[in-house]
Amino acid sequence: MTEIMYVRGDATAPQGKGVKLIAHVCNDLGGWGKGFVLALSRRWPEPEARYRTWHRERAGNDFGLGAVQFVQVSPYIWVANMVGQRGMRTGSKGVPVRYEAIDTALGAVAGRAAELGASVHMPRIGCGLAGGKWSRIEPLLEQRLSSRGIGVTVYDHD
Repeated sequence: MTEIMYVRGDATAPQGKGVKLIAHVCNDLGGWGKGFVLALSRRWPEPEARYRTWHRERAGNDFGLGAVQFVQVSPYIWVANMVGQRGMRTGSKGVPVRYEAIDTALGAVAGRAAELGASVHMPRIGCGLAGGKWSRIEPLLEQRLSSRGIGVTVYDHD
């Protein structure tokens, strides 16, 4: 099992050598406009454009909680749009994060990372606007990624 590395920095500028997969959490409403996605969109237009098309055409595809869309943004960098959030606001039904959906999505990320020989990079997914707790997310990363020998780097932005 590989250790999860924690670093200060920008997850859209992943550190290290080789192929890198940047994983982040999206909502199930097709909304893209707050949080980490803004940093992604500043660097590459493709993840947002592909997510919006995926959502718009959801009647004919797999879009939904737990689904993942992989977008190649450079020869060695991929972005994983993981649908792990129900809605966008904390309200009477609690926080938007859906741990089961993130767990399912991380399983797909692990498979793709293994295929690509990639390491996985991310902010503290599910803990910002989604309202989740890192103490619930970290064990999912360990089970789905680290236990398979996939390198994981978590970025805390300055």
